[in-house]
Amino acid sequence: MSASDTPALWCADALRFECTLCGRCCSGAPGYVWVTPDDIDRLAAHLRLTPSDFQQRHTRRLGYGISLLERPNGDCEFLRRLDDGTTRCTIHALRPVQCRTWPFWKSNLRSPQSWQRTATDCPGIGRGPVHPLPVIEAALRENGDRPL
Repeated sequence: MSASDTPALWCADALRFECTLCGRCCSGAPGYVWVTPDDIDRLAAHLRLTPSDFQQRHTRRLGYGISLLERPNGDCEFLRRLDDGTTRCTIHALRPVQCRTWPFWKSNLRSPQSWQRTATDCPGIGRGPVHPLPVIEAALRENGDRPL
């Protein structure tokens, strides 16, 4: 990770986050869930598919790379809306790197204002365990150059 990728000092004292499983980051406006070859292998094995079959059935190739498919309403195809109004990710335990590192993305960490804007859509920001700077930096490294 280069110096320009390091979070600003504003978050050096750590940030609170706890996933509430609300599904907001998995739905809404169309977007991309970039998957790595390791993500594809892991998800394919879970679904008892070959990696090639998984890619054909559940991904699309775009300029940057490979993304999971979405439903017409923008929901990730692995998000389930339950009758009680809640949502559940059917692959939560195996979710892609991009999902596992939410909300510690470059775009969300640019400034305190960026973090607060993200918090208006994500009820898990500002609650739960403290994530120290080394954890945040590890998430940034794990996402590498993904356009997040």
